Amino acid sequence: MSLKNKKDALDYHSKGRRGKIEVIPTKPYSSQRDLSLAYSPGVAEPCLEIAKNPEDAYKYTTKGNLVAVITNGTAVLGLGDIGPLASKPVMEGKGLLFKIFADIDVFDIEIDASDIDKFVETVKAISPTFGGINLEDIKAPEAFEIEERLKAELDIPVMHDDQHGTAIISSAALLNALELAEKNIQNVKIVISGAGAAAMACADLYICLGAKIENILMLDSKGLITSNREGLNQRKKKYARKLINTDLAGAMKGCDVFLGLSKGNIVSMDMIKSMAAKPIVFALANPDPEISYKEACSAREDIIMATGRSDNPNQVNNVLGFPYIFRGALDVRATVINEEMKLAAVKAIALLAKEAVPEEVSLAYGEQNITFGKDLIIPKPLDPRLVTHVSTAVAKAAMASGVAKEPITDWESYQLSLEKRLGNDNKLLNTITDKAKKNPKKVVFAEADNFKILKAAESALEEGIATPILLGEEEKIYSIAEENGLDLAGVEIIDPRSLSRKKDRQEFGELLFEKRNRKGLTLIEAEKLMRDRNYFGSMLVETGYADAMISGMTRSYNDVIKPALKIIGLEEGSTIVAGMYILQTKNGPVFFADTTVNVNPTAEEIAEITKLVATAVRRFRVTPRVALLSYSNFGSSKGPDPEKMADAIKIIHDTQPTLAADGEIQANFALNNDMIKEAFPFSDLKNGRVNTLIFPNLSAGNIAYKLMQEMGGIEAIGPLLLGMKKSFHILQLNCSVREIVNMTTIAVAEAQSKK
Repeated sequence: MSLKNKKDALDYHSKGRRGKIEVIPTKPYSSQRDLSLAYSPGVAEPCLEIAKNPEDAYKYTTKGNLVAVITNGTAVLGLGDIGPLASKPVMEGKGLLFKIFADIDVFDIEIDASDIDKFVETVKAISPTFGGINLEDIKAPEAFEIEERLKAELDIPVMHDDQHGTAIISSAALLNALELAEKNIQNVKIVISGAGAAAMACADLYICLGAKIENILMLDSKGLITSNREGLNQRKKKYARKLINTDLAGAMKGCDVFLGLSKGNIVSMDMIKSMAAKPIVFALANPDPEISYKEACSAREDIIMATGRSDNPNQVNNVLGFPYIFRGALDVRATVINEEMKLAAVKAIALLAKEAVPEEVSLAYGEQNITFGKDLIIPKPLDPRLVTHVSTAVAKAAMASGVAKEPITDWESYQLSLEKRLGNDNKLLNTITDKAKKNPKKVVFAEADNFKILKAAESALEEGIATPILLGEEEKIYSIAEENGLDLAGVEIIDPRSLSRKKDRQEFGELLFEKRNRKGLTLIEAEKLMRDRNYFGSMLVETGYADAMISGMTRSYNDVIKPALKIIGLEEGSTIVAGMYILQTKNGPVFFADTTVNVNPTAEEIAEITKLVATAVRRFRVTPRVALLSYSNFGSSKGPDPEKMADAIKIIHDTQPTLAADGEIQANFALNNDMIKEAFPFSDLKNGRVNTLIFPNLSAGNIAYKLMQEMGGIEAIGPLLLGMKKSFHILQLNCSVREIVNMTTIAVAEAQSKK
């Protein structure tokens, strides 16, 4: 990692609220009565109930959805024995993954204890707090004994993810790879490079799936583990072979499967060539695999390859497993995570890879027709079906093996509750980002003499989202970059005012003159306008030199939108442009419009705005459910705004009959499905969550999103400019670097769609 990226990482963790996770109240607390129920004297009642029946802790407290991520920091991935305190950011990160992928709450616990007895005793002492325990980054062989003892002595699920997470995901990949290679797991020869916790767990699980222990060769840092070696622990003795000592190259000759959990660049192309037909290679060392994907595939055309990297097919990523395994275990109150539950997870993940891939997953990864095959032997990490498939399989296995205290009877309702709990739509920005990275586009940054713009451009380039084109004085831009340690090497900088751009200004001026010569613009005036970066940048997009443009951070909205309208213009079929914000809420995105352009649209314009917004929402692979807002509910109050919105919905129902839309309706009813069902059972909105809000005027829309953003602590993305022929977006005044990067990401994704 470069020094620049180190600073970014430190800034990410330190700026704003410290760390990555927080605790928030789940019950009302605004009144004295609320507080008296939350604490004294009301809290005594659930305490007494739990004292009579300890199982009621799951009813009255967060125990049933609370997992402890526990470590002593003795084997932190890529960092080694850095101790408990230094490992805390990693544990917080694991907590973040639990929350966003499975809606599981987490307390991270860092224990200053390398002694096994002390560690186990500490975990046992705090275990009543939790519904499950995820052990993390504990070195082998201590990790084996710690997990075994805690599983035996506690009645809640315990799993050391470093061991079993990789084992579960790689086992799913192995089952599918063997099917494609037309090989039987009972007959294949397996070589494992690495003998740590993860490697041992993989070997154990492969045997559960049918692999023969005599067909497994395991190597550690000293070479092949053989029975004549001294000082082997019990785990290594299990895999010791009565063979003449050999090196990795010798072990790999003629083998069917190679599993690497050791260190990078230790496998050569010749070693891959020496393997059996249709070799299966899982090079899982991170960040550098034992052999790179490119080299391995160059060595053998018939190879089936997986790594731990996201930039290669078949990423063996623990996030495919642990959130959903704990989700299923918690939901049936399992007392343990047993072999049956692990195998159920393996098979569910393997089977999911064979199912038709949803369109939103294909779009997220920028790949058409993703199907089961050598480039897809395990699901993509962002596949929204993982939570239902894996959690359900684990829960059923817990019940079948007799370790579930609270069995599930209605599986359809359970799976619906998982989708609702997770708010899969909340992964919207992740999905858009992955889509942008697959086919980055050229984006013009019109205000490149601003630090935030330059920092965002640098980030977009580093993340592979976009190829920036910076507009401004080259000397000033480089000065800002040097002063702030920004790397702009290779980035194109264009100064529209410079003498070297005179020819471009003339050509662009002529093009603008052709567009506007009957609207009062002369050729000389058109050429002069090209000295303005918003005009010049718009022309770069219009002529196809660039694919998208971002501007507006330091200029008024009108100053930025006018050049774009004159040069780029409206997309075919549009009669209006509109501004839309995406608000990222806990329950998924909510789309607001119009928030930036139309001051007081007519009923006809409201209908057109709704059409633009619905089209944009569908591009994000979200089905729009639209509420036209007012201070009235279906004619309950009179006035210009309610009547306008009522007229607009009539037009929408006539022109867009398949769109789920209704109004006029008050905002609280629109956002509360139960209230709609009770008060307005005739409304189309009763059948699902409203995710798109159309406001009667600019004042209402603008105030609403800014209130939500500031008072609700909700991230807002926008404003997105809808109705333009090409991708062009206007920033908020004084927006943050993160907001600029988000807008750039959306601009690239939109440019891909418009292409």
